Amino acid sequence: MRVRTTAVLATSLAVLPLTACSSPDGKPEASPAVAAPSSAPPSASPSPSRTAPLTFGQSLTTNAAEDGSVATATVIGYQQGVKAQQSADTENGTDGYVWAALELKVCSTKGTIHTSRFPWILSYPDGVRIEPSGTTFGDFPKPEYPIEATVKEGDCVRGKTVYAVPSAQHPTKILYTTKLLAEPAEWAVPTA
Repeated sequence: MRVRTTAVLATSLAVLPLTACSSPDGKPEASPAVAAPSSAPPSASPSPSRTAPLTFGQSLTTNAAEDGSVATATVIGYQQGVKAQQSADTENGTDGYVWAALELKVCSTKGTIHTSRFPWILSYPDGVRIEPSGTTFGDFPKPEYPIEATVKEGDCVRGKTVYAVPSAQHPTKILYTTKLLAEPAEWAVPTA
């Protein structure tokens, strides 16, 4: 399931002011641009590259060019070692894996949006990426993030999605990998 959005990072938007300077021939010329924070609303233009991942609680703002919808997505928290009726090893035929829960919140600020848990990926320093579990048990952490949802303007969806992860490692980033983003959005996982 894809989320119909085109990324524009509100936290990364910048206005590039130009100032006039005199050139040797007396005509004004533009000085090098300096990035400054902007309070301008998101646009449909491509987002600039980020140098650092977002932090938990920091929102990504997206704007869908095809329908004008605007949404925010936020990673709220990560918990490893979640207990469930069946172990991650038993469910997945692995050894040394445990359940982990990622808490997410997505809101529509304009129009109707569609969201899913599947673009949210755990990223490890060795290049391993782990997708959400396709399994759900009644004792997984609540509230559960929906498999997919339609969210009307002014509404939000918040919940936890579960992953089978190696017990001896922790992810360093949470990636939002929807196909509509030029590059995945990233949130840094705080060190345990």
